[in-house]
Amino acid sequence: MSENATFPGEKIASIEEYEAGYNAFDDGDMVRAATIGEKDIDKTTRTANIKHPKDLSIPKVGDVVIGTVAAVMSSMIAVSIDYINGNPTTSKVECVCSTRNIRKRNIALVNDIAKLKILNHLNGTIHATIDEPNLGVLFTKCRKCGGKVVPMRDAIKCTECSWIDERKLSTDFGKSDFVKLRE
Repeated sequence: MSENATFPGEKIASIEEYEAGYNAFDDGDMVRAATIGEKDIDKTTRTANIKHPKDLSIPKVGDVVIGTVAAVMSSMIAVSIDYINGNPTTSKVECVCSTRNIRKRNIALVNDIAKLKILNHLNGTIHATIDEPNLGVLFTKCRKCGGKVVPMRDAIKCTECSWIDERKLSTDFGKSDFVKLRE
């Protein structure tokens, strides 16, 4: 192995000298590797990067991601990322999204497909937001019977059992073309 080889969590630079770049994160004290790869210190831009032979898909700040809701907690949801800017990814990285300031009982439920925007990378965690109108749930089913749902203002209604449930719906809700298929 080369002397520039790194493993996830390994220290690669001090935050006083370099910023975390691609496949790296800032733990508050040091810049650490987010993946296995070769250390790449760019002295002109003052960033520490990790080059991975098979490029992992870790979203950058400002990227729009689409994923499956993996967990719902009282003030946040965890989403397993399936698409970054419309392109499929196989890395299955997760991000967390704060739901504390949204005045809805159910923002999203487990297995809903949601669209989020990446805010930052902090302490090895990817943080996202769901606050913009185009962000939110893209696809869901009725939680009572599993049937098809249709949007009603700021809620959804099941076409089979007529159950009405709140969700933070995206403006793209119900459109089947919310991702680009592989070209």
